[in-house]
Amino acid sequence: MTLISRLFGFLRDLVIAMQFGATAAADAFFVAFKIPNVQRKILGEGAVTAAFIPVFLEIRNRKGEKEAWKMTANLLNILLSVLVTSSISLAIFAPFVIMIFTPGFIATPDKFELTVLLTQWMTPYLIFIGLAVFCTGILNTYSIFALPAISPALLNICMIVGAITISPQLETPTLGLAIGVLVGGFLQFVIQLPAVTRCGFKFIPSIQWKSVEVVRISKLMIPAILGLAVYELNMLVDTLLASLLPEGSISYLYYGNRLVQLPLGVFGVAIGVAILPMLSNQVANKDFSQMIKTISFGIRLILFITIPATIGLILLRFPIVNTLWERGEFVRLTTDGTTIALLYYSVGLCAFCGIKVIVPAFYSLQDTKTPAKVGVYSMILNIILNLILMGPLKHGGLALATSIAALFNVILLIHFLRKRLGLMGGRKILWSTIKLSFASGIMAIVVYFFNEAFFDPAATFLPKLLVLSADIGIGVILYAVLSRMIQNEELSFLLELARKR
Repeated sequence: MTLISRLFGFLRDLVIAMQFGATAAADAFFVAFKIPNVQRKILGEGAVTAAFIPVFLEIRNRKGEKEAWKMTANLLNILLSVLVTSSISLAIFAPFVIMIFTPGFIATPDKFELTVLLTQWMTPYLIFIGLAVFCTGILNTYSIFALPAISPALLNICMIVGAITISPQLETPTLGLAIGVLVGGFLQFVIQLPAVTRCGFKFIPSIQWKSVEVVRISKLMIPAILGLAVYELNMLVDTLLASLLPEGSISYLYYGNRLVQLPLGVFGVAIGVAILPMLSNQVANKDFSQMIKTISFGIRLILFITIPATIGLILLRFPIVNTLWERGEFVRLTTDGTTIALLYYSVGLCAFCGIKVIVPAFYSLQDTKTPAKVGVYSMILNIILNLILMGPLKHGGLALATSIAALFNVILLIHFLRKRLGLMGGRKILWSTIKLSFASGIMAIVVYFFNEAFFDPAATFLPKLLVLSADIGIGVILYAVLSRMIQNEELSFLLELARKR
């Protein structure tokens, strides 16, 4: 379901790229959309979910369903109050927020004013999507993953419809995208309500700010705001500094990051979402030996997927961007800029996905402070590297700094987790990594020569798509065959899972 949603996201980006390319209007929209989207991840999907799931499961196990739902209803009312306040504040102070996050726009009044306008239009999205991700947390505690995973597709579909049907009718075309964002956010919330109700949720029109559970969740949530939002905040820092670089730099980073988001979203986020309730249950039952096995296998499963994905993105970065996006306003200059961003973001793919698996281990232990501390250290490193690398590498330096900071983040997290839980099967992880790297290296050689022989960037869309699909297909089949030959445990797990399905 996440894969389907991400494919709709690619189609959305294809439409945006064709209509707006890497223009000032595109830069303005990407900045305006990123601000409420980051707030959504901090207040909704990140902090609330990470603090809510372990506490909900603990209360349900100790006190029963009734008390757990009572706590949930109270927390929802508090979250709604926070989201409404944040949304109104963002609308009022949008000009100042844009000045802080994109100071380079101030010198171009039209671009600055458009960014402010789009930000104000999209502030209600924060309310809708915050409620939607809270519903996702509830459903995930009951092992319902498909519906929440497919719901983001509604946002992508609405943005596509807005860009195609509404934008051409408006004097400010990017407002069509903003309208699509609002409708999509609302639908993501509404579509999950019936399932949440069937699980047992009932609305209670009262707020108890000082209840024991709310205080506990608040103490977990405050450091989680930093811990889970590091990647998004690093992206905001990139945007701030990219606004000081030549026009189009923000769009290059956006398009490059979107390509990295496909494996990150489909595998990293999906495994992270599924593993948090599992680990929380194991902690609640004090089954720490099984918890260690779950974490170790989660790391190996992520490496099984992301090592070849990293090599594939680096190797095929130009064919991918050229085939998917180079048309309309998305010209060769934009392709070149995007491939540079994609190259340096791809370096950190394993780390980006690893964080999604390891951080839930801390949250299942109701420890949100350690990821927060590590996140702060990573942010500081990211800012320092940004300032060092943006001079010689331009926007590529910003992407590389984000990747290096993510690698630092995941290594430090593993170190602290090992200190707390003991041995985590490190030798098995290392040996698996060596074998996977060997299989990925052979795959890379074959795919490289095949692509060099058959891919023509000047060809029409269909021939390029066929060659690119063949590149990916050959790589996947060869990697699977080699993994089977070396008796890879993760492949056997996936095949058995597919057989059961």
